[in-house]
Amino acid sequence: MALTEMLEKIETQNGFIAALDQSGGSTPKALALYGVEESEFTNDDEMFNLVHQMRTRIVTSPAFTGQRILGAILFENTLDREIKGMPSARFLWQENNVVPFLKVDKGLVAEANGVQLMKNMPELDQLLDKAVAQDVFGTKMRSVIKLANAQGIAAIVKQQFDVAKQIIAKGLVPIIEPEVDINSAEKAEIESLLKTQLLQQLTLLSTDQKVMLKLTLPEEDNFYSECIEHNNVIKVVALSGGYNRKKANAKVNANNGIIASFSRALTEGLSSKQSDEEFNNSLDTAIESIYQASKS
Repeated sequence: MALTEMLEKIETQNGFIAALDQSGGSTPKALALYGVEESEFTNDDEMFNLVHQMRTRIVTSPAFTGQRILGAILFENTLDREIKGMPSARFLWQENNVVPFLKVDKGLVAEANGVQLMKNMPELDQLLDKAVAQDVFGTKMRSVIKLANAQGIAAIVKQQFDVAKQIIAKGLVPIIEPEVDINSAEKAEIESLLKTQLLQQLTLLSTDQKVMLKLTLPEEDNFYSECIEHNNVIKVVALSGGYNRKKANAKVNANNGIIASFSRALTEGLSSKQSDEEFNNSLDTAIESIYQASKS
């Protein structure tokens, strides 16, 4: 029943998806932006304890509710932890009415043909079973495109859809994220090749195989309208990708039918040194601006 309610929320309500899924390699940077220096932790356990404290502060803020936030993406370490005595994913849904997603990729391989594919995930089935057991609704997996190389882009999209079918088979909704590097000199050409491959792979899905897409905000407004309108696509969300919040919001607002799924642009301006009142006010301002940009 909960999954049906979650799907209805994602399909019908205004709002955006909070990306709280920085993992191993990106965690020190996320903590540094939050005002926690690397000298404040000596190993991974301490680092992940600190980032869980940061995420708990965000998720338990009065500003962080399902009124403006549709979903939140966690990573496995957060899934394994509790928030106020409840498993993190269940807390999100049962207390905040925010749909839980899980980041499932294990990072990227070295660049080849202008792209970075995802590392193999031999233990994916076990992770998906854990997600199902904790009432997670969907997953997210990221790979990166840096050059307009047709062979590389075809490979990256095929890999995403192949894994997506494995995820769908477990009853979860995959967010497919082939990120385009916003600093690439070939960004527009990449997007043209990427859209062709996305539409090609979407046509190969059966009617009951539903996905979400997480895409870099395009050079041309409304460029991905065919993807948004596709029967197999539940939602198209956008990553901030390095754009600051103001620019990312403006670009989301300019693309009809796309909503935000921001990480850095959401937590921009938050600090461990802020009082609870300052922190909550800053987060509320961020959430409201992203919500307004994402409204249909």
